Amino acid sequence: MANLVTLSRLLVLLVVVWLFYQPPSPWSFATVFLIVFMFISDGLDGYIARKRNETSLFGALFDIAGDRITELTLWIVAADIDLVPIWVPLVFIMRGVIVDTIRSSNAVAEGMAPFALMRSPLGKLIVAGKFVRTLYAVAKAAAFAGLALLMPFPAVLPDWWARIGGVVTTLTYFFIYLSVALCIARGLPVIAEFVSAQKHDILRRPGKKH
Repeated sequence: MANLVTLSRLLVLLVVVWLFYQPPSPWSFATVFLIVFMFISDGLDGYIARKRNETSLFGALFDIAGDRITELTLWIVAADIDLVPIWVPLVFIMRGVIVDTIRSSNAVAEGMAPFALMRSPLGKLIVAGKFVRTLYAVAKAAAFAGLALLMPFPAVLPDWWARIGGVVTTLTYFFIYLSVALCIARGLPVIAEFVSAQKHDILRRPGKKH
């Protein structure tokens, strides 16, 4: 059931992408609600898995894959239609590839869920801590919801946009850059712990045996 929720999130993503490329209309506002649904379902699948005792390594990895597909697709679409600078999705892509490769390979090797692999107290707080994970999800949801408003709002509701458009734009880009900062901050402990664990191999001279 939890995996079906993750899959449904990816199907909704296709609709959201399609709506982003449509001319501004009242239907464009549906994008905001669909984005909120995707991020709520992101927390729901884990809850369902625990409630139904269906937690598994595959489910944890599939959930991470679904998260990455969702966020990277939305960042790339936003950059493609000139709503964010190209460096924003590049940060998420590079961080995602490095961090998820480390976490997924370690998870498969040790048979543990990726978030359970953090060893240091700081790493557990920033990467696996419920508060930071929730803040990160809320920041991304607010950023994408705000971006979904930036194109249809001025065209469909110009009078309202004249009143609150500046506030909407400011909040949207605040959450965008907060998401970028949290993305980098949550990736650094994973990389640091990996480098620390593998420092002997990293510093080993070529041709030298263990």
